[in-house]
Amino acid sequence: MTLNVNFVITAIAYISIVILFFSVSPWTQGAVLKLNELVTPGNALPYGWIGVIAAFQFGIWYYLGIEGTTQAAEEVRSPARSLPYGTMAGMITLLIAAAMTWYVCASLMPWEYLGITYYPLWDAGKLTGSPLLENLLFIATLLAALASANGCINDAARAWFSLGRDRYLPSWFSAVHPKYRTPYRSILFLLPIALAFAFIADLNQAITFSILSGVLQYTFMSINIMMFRKKWPLGSIRRGYTHPFHPLPAIVLFCLCMVTFFAIFLGFGSQLIAMTVFYFLISLWFHFYRYKFVRRGDQFSMPWPKPQGY
Repeated sequence: MTLNVNFVITAIAYISIVILFFSVSPWTQGAVLKLNELVTPGNALPYGWIGVIAAFQFGIWYYLGIEGTTQAAEEVRSPARSLPYGTMAGMITLLIAAAMTWYVCASLMPWEYLGITYYPLWDAGKLTGSPLLENLLFIATLLAALASANGCINDAARAWFSLGRDRYLPSWFSAVHPKYRTPYRSILFLLPIALAFAFIADLNQAITFSILSGVLQYTFMSINIMMFRKKWPLGSIRRGYTHPFHPLPAIVLFCLCMVTFFAIFLGFGSQLIAMTVFYFLISLWFHFYRYKFVRRGDQFSMPWPKPQGY
């Protein structure tokens, strides 16, 4: 039910972006879009290339959570078929929506204002001079924020449910609702935390905290991909897909993560230090206390050969 609601409200927001894009005649220089001002020396790169690097974290934030499609593996009939399609469709949707949003908003608003606004789509709708577009983009902004929050809570709850089921977290989080079959305890635990960030924390800081966890995950993901190929070389196990350019994608991902950490340090160094300390303390708690409860035998039940080096 949650995913169906998310699909509907996201579709409405997406259609609103498409309507805005074609309403401003993006292919022509006119009274609405100031395309010629995008390439002037003062507007093209106002902070130079270091400004591009400093904005890396917000670029990644736009695509943050796309890996959450895997959390729906237990809600589809054929995960092997549905998850790749869902991930690719989500990425295509985000790429198109991001390109249209950035193009229109950067052509309508001065970069000085665009850098501080919290709702660029609504501001873009107001600058078109059309009351219909203004109201439509206001609704779309609300729905987009609601869909993002709803999706993040759903993904996080599913992740905590899985961690609780495998005893990486207390098993209390692995309970599912007897009627709706949803991880309701994880949802009820994480919802107040999400609301606290939404109402108390500054938007940029809330984004930074969410990005930090995601980038840390992507960093370990790139390392794990290379380690997995080393432990189980080609031919040792059956693979659904083999990337022809391995390990190049993993190396590129790792380099992008390092640049993003540097970008976060430039603008949000204190948040970076706080998150590093937090994960360090959590790692100590897991190593010295929680790990003894993990059912390691349940994690490695597949009929695979022993990994090389073990």
